[in-house]
Amino acid sequence: MIEHTLSLCYHNKLILAPMVRVGTLPMRLLALDYGADIVYCEELIDLKMLQCKRVVNEVLSTVDFVAPDDRVVFRTCEREQNRVVFQMGTSDAERALAVARLVENDVAGIDVNMGCPKEYSTKGGMGAALLSDPDKIEKILSTLVKGTRRPVTCKIRILPSLEDTLSLVKRIERTGIAAVTVHGRKREERPQHPVSCEAIKAVAETLSIPVIANGGSHDHIQKYLDIEDFRQATAASSVMVARAAMWNPSIFLKEGLRPLEEVMQKYIRYAVQYENHYTNTKYCLCQMLREQLESPQGRLLHAAQSSQEICEAFGLGAFYEEMTRELNTRRAELLARTPEAVGEPAEDPSGVIKMAVKFDRRAYSPQITPKMCLLEWCRKEKLAQPVYDTVQRPLDRLFCSVVTVAEQKYQSTLWDKSKKLAEQAAAIVCLRSRGLPEGRLGEESPSWHKRKREATDQDPGGLRNQEQAVPGELCKKLFVALGSGEESPLEGW
Repeated sequence: MIEHTLSLCYHNKLILAPMVRVGTLPMRLLALDYGADIVYCEELIDLKMLQCKRVVNEVLSTVDFVAPDDRVVFRTCEREQNRVVFQMGTSDAERALAVARLVENDVAGIDVNMGCPKEYSTKGGMGAALLSDPDKIEKILSTLVKGTRRPVTCKIRILPSLEDTLSLVKRIERTGIAAVTVHGRKREERPQHPVSCEAIKAVAETLSIPVIANGGSHDHIQKYLDIEDFRQATAASSVMVARAAMWNPSIFLKEGLRPLEEVMQKYIRYAVQYENHYTNTKYCLCQMLREQLESPQGRLLHAAQSSQEICEAFGLGAFYEEMTRELNTRRAELLARTPEAVGEPAEDPSGVIKMAVKFDRRAYSPQITPKMCLLEWCRKEKLAQPVYDTVQRPLDRLFCSVVTVAEQKYQSTLWDKSKKLAEQAAAIVCLRSRGLPEGRLGEESPSWHKRKREATDQDPGGLRNQEQAVPGELCKKLFVALGSGEESPLEGW
């Protein structure tokens, strides 16, 4: 078993609950500001996380887990590192462990969602669907406890009978987890149904590990003092707050709720500072406004189509401009320290031939690309196929590719927004260095015409029978080859 190097205490804590679309970085930081001890991220699905790459974002001073489509799935920062719990949706022990190991250096704890009744979670055997499969629950939790360096917890709902609930939580406790959160409603119940403090209390009195009470926002928690009342009513070690914190995160503040306008402005500042997507920012602000959505400010928020417009709706236009300038300055400074960003670098000691070029699709024939021309030339010269080595720069997630042809490497010094564009640029560098056609519209290539002239001198009558070595004809062969059952040369283009 791996030794836990960080022990997060779950006794007598105020906890921000995991909430889909709400528990992103700005809300978590705001909850910490107002007094939350522990904050949970929104439930993130294991399959989605396993596609992500961990990226250190030097501009924002964050750690980002980025999907293949460049969308940030999970963003965290040093401020919350010792207090953020990563909640995953999973139905497989090995996938769960793989996700835990991916994020464990950047979070304080790992939690498995076993209580969400929504279809997007249960249809994959996750969330509340796990409650009907105790064997799978045991396997997932045992695997995580043995395999990760962070404390493991889970969040459940109560079962139809108290006896079944107590039987399940005893089995959960034996896996070695650090705490269990109990939402005091059954799988089919919703917020309008009363929360069962008695069921949570029975669990707390049965187990020796901390029990975290959840589900009190509708009936019990309206202000800070209500949190302690709910804890006592359930005999729980700690309380997890969801909707009451979504409506106003200052619910955690001992001194009492802060004015909503103040809370919302503070949230917006975090959202801009950490480049939260405006649609997520807008959603969270709408949850805070609630019955005020039809107010003049609510209508402005509803109409906003960017972070800037959201800021202007709340009188933060100047802040947005200032923060945008600051972030752009940081980017420029970091790029200036990145040698690869220089347009025309000094002589490359590694022997890579470099040019500052980009691929503009509009400048090329509709069915021809530089990669196609380079591949066809290599085949004519009986050379190995071009090999592309493409990397992504963490700073701005742009791409650069190096192509190797006949043991020589070629690279564009300009970074592109996609892998495909970067590879086309590298092919252009190779073709231009060798004086070869690249498929540009109206292109006349001296090297190809030289071959035609030499062929004419040797056999004046034979030119008509020879293949015209121009890009259009070269690339037509590629499509003919496809019809003959050969392996497609367009693979990866």
